[in-house]
Amino acid sequence: MSRRAATLTAASVIVIVLAIIGSAMPVPYVALMPGPTSNTLGTNDKGQPLIRIDGRQTYPDGGHLNFTTVTYRGGPGGRIDLFTALRGWIAGDTAIVPEETIFPEDESPKKVDEENTRQMQDSQQSAEAAALHELGIPVTTRVVVDGIQKGRPADGVLKTGDEITAVDGAKVTNVAEVTGTMAKHKIGDSVTLGYTRAGKAATTTLKTVATPSGDRAAVGVVISDQYKFPFKIDISVGDIGGPSAGLMFSLAIIDKLTPGSLTRGTFIAGTGTITAKGEVGPIGGIQQKMIAARKAGATVFLTPKDNCPDAAASRPGGLRLVRADTLHGTVQALNALTTGKGDVPTCE
Repeated sequence: MSRRAATLTAASVIVIVLAIIGSAMPVPYVALMPGPTSNTLGTNDKGQPLIRIDGRQTYPDGGHLNFTTVTYRGGPGGRIDLFTALRGWIAGDTAIVPEETIFPEDESPKKVDEENTRQMQDSQQSAEAAALHELGIPVTTRVVVDGIQKGRPADGVLKTGDEITAVDGAKVTNVAEVTGTMAKHKIGDSVTLGYTRAGKAATTTLKTVATPSGDRAAVGVVISDQYKFPFKIDISVGDIGGPSAGLMFSLAIIDKLTPGSLTRGTFIAGTGTITAKGEVGPIGGIQQKMIAARKAGATVFLTPKDNCPDAAASRPGGLRLVRADTLHGTVQALNALTTGKGDVPTCE
């Protein structure tokens, strides 16, 4: 065998060995890809309305207000291999991110899934509250215990599901009022909490301790606002998690509760978190979500203002970006877009 042939043979063997090693070598990265989109004005995979409203007159709209998702491959227990990561870096529709971006080191995959489910539930409540606020429909709030921190003063005293009704004798109806009163306490002070459990009222006095950061007084409860609506709104999205569909839920609820159409035949998709006050927040995976929207047929994509720079830099052809700052502003933007009357805020 000539020296050249031997060199080529050796090189080929090395390439094959590296290929075998690469195909089997797991790497601590996650591949993010465009996920399915769902029309908030349509039905879910069971053929049921994705958003159903009972106890209030609704109006049909056959248009599209699609929320978008991101799917992933990899993670603890199922890491992608080196070649998959390399292909993802080359592919235009895939993002390769460090594993800890999706799965923090101190949280198990199960915990991450549970947190995503909780975020979806919270986003639905916020979306409903924001939509009704936009329509001028009264909504009442209450403060509910979401969790108890083990070993803290509230552990063994309060329970998940308790409603906090008062702090130091003053009635509270939202989280801001609770945190505002707690901020007046010094570490080591005593605080009296009024609460209800299974319809029964009670009070407890707890001695505050420092938060993990050491800068505030706390008793070790995780609380959230819950809303009482004047009629029933059900949102059914299956096992999709995370908070990023909030804006689209709010728009669909508004569309269903008002005559006429927000879309007027335009295929609109979008993303964005929402607060009960109607503030739109940024999300992750904007590039993958835009690709998913365009593949589904969308020509307009509602984009949180903080995501605009990245969105504008990677916008798919044929997709118009409409900037979403607030729910109220987004409704106005859609009316201007579909009627041709008024300014439409953009990312470009």
